[in-house]
Amino acid sequence: MDTLIAALKWQASAGKPLMVFDWIKAARIIKEKSAKSASAGLSGDWEYTGGVIFRDGKPVPEEDSYVYLTSTWATPELEIDGKIIDCFLMESEVPKNWGDDYRSIYWPEDALKILEFPPNG
Repeated sequence: MDTLIAALKWQASAGKPLMVFDWIKAARIIKEKSAKSASAGLSGDWEYTGGVIFRDGKPVPEEDSYVYLTSTWATPELEIDGKIIDCFLMESEVPKNWGDDYRSIYWPEDALKILEFPPNG
């Protein structure tokens, strides 16, 4: 998507509720499918927002990935085995323990627990 189209979509979505990537749902799906790899991104804009979040059976460290996973106009998605799955919460549904910086949270502790990985581990 080019910059002009992205800017127009952003402007058109002003005042709409924010969609936030659902790390808990992603962790449950990854575990359920015994995925070895998973990526996340925003629909229609994966080139600029997407990246690998899970590789070789474990979460990818934040410094080794890039993802931007909140939007008022593009749906946060999870990709496993070539299948794209909508994977988001509305801003009002974000768990309180994700704190005020939930827009940029990356593998919160509660999601890592589902995957049975310790934080920073």
